[in-house]
Amino acid sequence: MASKVVFEDYFPTMVEKLGIDGFMEELSKGFRLLTDGNNGLITLRSLKRNLGSLGLHGMSDEDVESMLREGDLDGDGALDKKEFCVLMFRLSPGLMKSSEELLEDAIFHDL
Repeated sequence: MASKVVFEDYFPTMVEKLGIDGFMEELSKGFRLLTDGNNGLITLRSLKRNLGSLGLHGMSDEDVESMLREGDLDGDGALDKKEFCVLMFRLSPGLMKSSEELLEDAIFHDL
């Protein structure tokens, strides 16, 4: 039986405490933490290498690949910063509730 990973949605609280600019900076830091230093993208290899820093020890290769595919909008097998941010917003039910307002503000601040 495969184990199910459960995520606690802290993003709405982070937005409330940090504001949009602070939250987007934290997302940017998360992206940089997960990127492959050679190409500046989140790849399968870089994601697997950083699972521990995400608190996701023991995830199967299949689950990691699935996570990457979920956010890979252009089909290149990796996540750029835009794809990463879109995925993070999509995975947060609390942020999706107010996504229109947040998206407008993010666009205004030019990710």
